[in-house]
Amino acid sequence: MASSIEQMRANVGKLLRGIDRYNPENLATLERYVETQARENAYDLEANLAVLKLYQFNPAYFQTHVTSQILLKALTNLPHTDFTLCKCMIDQTHQEERPIRQILYLGNLLETCHFQSFWTSLEENRELIDGITGFEDSVRKYTQVKVWMNKYGWTENEDGQIFIFNQEESVKPKNIVEKIDFESECSRSVTDEAVGVFRHFYPCTNITAQGFSNHQ
Repeated sequence: MASSIEQMRANVGKLLRGIDRYNPENLATLERYVETQARENAYDLEANLAVLKLYQFNPAYFQTHVTSQILLKALTNLPHTDFTLCKCMIDQTHQEERPIRQILYLGNLLETCHFQSFWTSLEENRELIDGITGFEDSVRKYTQVKVWMNKYGWTENEDGQIFIFNQEESVKPKNIVEKIDFESECSRSVTDEAVGVFRHFYPCTNITAQGFSNHQ
């Protein structure tokens, strides 16, 4: 099945390189590709944006179900800005429709780090993610990163550098002789685990003693 999705990706890539990307007759092909992404846990932002652009040019062809799938797939790629890009290409009238309105609400909860409210709302509307393979796992990875950043004081600057706060400076054990080895190992363990997660979301990031430097 992997070879099938890769072949489809290649075919769609060729289509998008020419003027055919603006041909509404290609919508059926692109919409099938969106559904395949959802089913096979794949992702192609360029193709999905092309679908939304064709909907803008051809409002009569608008498909609520396909648009919902595109938005949900964009949420699986947080913390990147895909969700915002997709949302900006949907007119206000369609944004008020169900289930798009519900998905936008879920996206807002994630982006503002209201994770408990997000999971509660998702549980009440589980039909929204029917057919979106891997959605919950992808969102959990994102929320884990955000929780770490908030809990340990990690920050991200305008240049995309993520700085890990030195936990050894914040720990104040009552008995430093007994605690120091444990805290050192705890700090190393959390940092090592964090590095793995950040490499997932920031593959072009260099890791330094001061933090992560993104050179994308």
